[in-house]
Amino acid sequence: QVQLLESGGGLVQAGGSLRLSCAASGRSVSSYAMGWFRQAPGKEREFVAYISRSGSSTGYADSVKGRFTISRDNAKNTVFLKMNSLKPEDTAVYYCAADPRYASSSWGTYDYYGQGTQVTVSS
Repeated sequence: QVQLLESGGGLVQAGGSLRLSCAASGRSVSSYAMGWFRQAPGKEREFVAYISRSGSSTGYADSVKGRFTISRDNAKNTVFLKMNSLKPEDTAVYYCAADPRYASSSWGTYDYYGQGTQVTVSS
């Protein structure tokens, strides 16, 4: 079983950047496909990005494509989400998720989830 801990959230002005980290413990993150999701107040949770176990395949929501980049450093047992050109509508709690089989844009297909980190983008 793997435990996931997100970090790197905070308050940033519109147009700014943040890098979120998802640190895995208990098992090697290389055993898992990983995803990032977010949930804004009063809204449903939505897919942000995913990356395959090897890192050779990535996918993004249309709303973040070209601004966000997902990556993984298996040696550090960590997955990252670099967020550039942030907008107020990116404000949300961001969650990482892990699955031993394949990457997906669907929250329910993942087996493990982190507690989330808050990202607030001011206008």
